[in-house]
Amino acid sequence: MVRYLVVSALLAGCVAGADVAESAEDISASSISFTREHVTADIYHYEAVIPVGSTPNAALRIHRIVREIAPFVPRPTSHAAMLLHGDFATFVTNFAPTLGDPASPAPGLAPFLAANDVDVWGVDRRWTLPGETDDISDFGAMGLVQELGDLHTAIAIARGMRGGGQLALVGFSHGAELAYTYEASDGAGIDALVALDFFGAYGSDEADLQAASCANADAEYAAVAAGETDSPNDFLIEAGELAQSNPNDPSPLLDGFTNRGVSLLLLGQTFEFAPIAPVYHLLSPILDDTDTPTGLRLTTETIGNTWLAQSPPHESELEAADFDAQLCGQAPPVDAPMSRIAVPLLYLGAAGGVGALGLDTTQQVSSHDVTTHVFQLFGPDQADADVGHGDLLYAGRARAQVWQPLAAWLAGH
Repeated sequence: MVRYLVVSALLAGCVAGADVAESAEDISASSISFTREHVTADIYHYEAVIPVGSTPNAALRIHRIVREIAPFVPRPTSHAAMLLHGDFATFVTNFAPTLGDPASPAPGLAPFLAANDVDVWGVDRRWTLPGETDDISDFGAMGLVQELGDLHTAIAIARGMRGGGQLALVGFSHGAELAYTYEASDGAGIDALVALDFFGAYGSDEADLQAASCANADAEYAAVAAGETDSPNDFLIEAGELAQSNPNDPSPLLDGFTNRGVSLLLLGQTFEFAPIAPVYHLLSPILDDTDTPTGLRLTTETIGNTWLAQSPPHESELEAADFDAQLCGQAPPVDAPMSRIAVPLLYLGAAGGVGALGLDTTQQVSSHDVTTHVFQLFGPDQADADVGHGDLLYAGRARAQVWQPLAAWLAGH
């Protein structure tokens, strides 16, 4: 039944806006991969992989996590959310990590929202698709313009299958930048916008960060022009796997560190690798007297290591360049000024992640319904140990402190 509905949505014209090499009539039920798996209680996960072209990874992997009233029959809801994952992740690994490979003990935002009567949708970016063949020959086209087209299609499919009700766009990390850009450039089918710890544009007092994005974009575009279209995640995958299997062994990745030490550095002092903010970190670290991470404060090392180990093997270099160029603002690939955003907006930040840097974007939109909150444990002098970027998804307290307010906001919008 669900497969029939997906095909019906496509044949009804929902492919408009995507980079489609095949016509809708050429996409048959037999060409769509569909799975259904149990999550918990009456909540199920549907996954459909829908071809949208002839290149190796020209497909949309669309997810739905929803309560059922009967097998393959979703419970009707008045509110829905399309969740957009961040870097080195997929919809599953960010939002339903118990379904990942390897599975994580982290419960997941998506099942929580579904249990609270939100019809949860998601779409994976194309660079998550290469499997056993590792065919990345089409990565040179995997940029922001293509992603916006894919998102337009996914939203149209969700709208077509639901038939009505509110639909919010919820983005985490670079998924939030994608959400901002979509709403500012297109916005079709979206009633509300939620950004989890990232921004869509810098403020006027962040010239240094903007200049760094410009420099990054130049370097990344140069790499793409030289044929380096893949930004592999093998370092993250190996770091997570080794920290789980042989935590106390010397690391083959960084001299002078154990496998556990490398993982804690990646998770707890991420600014050493990605200086997005002065003390940016993925997860809140416990620091010793020398400011060395010795553990994680708000979640388990197993959850952190599994997040790393679950990373897709590949990532698009062109996407990274386009995201940085968008933030640079000098020659963005998409015309998407934040002032065009008029839908209700919720920003949830992490004091040890992007945090307050994300507030500037919320002041550039034209929406009259803007809610912001930056989660923190300490004062500014302890930002290096405060709530981390990924703690919004993986911390034990996230359910009560982050997810519940998010669900309540969605119910009101």
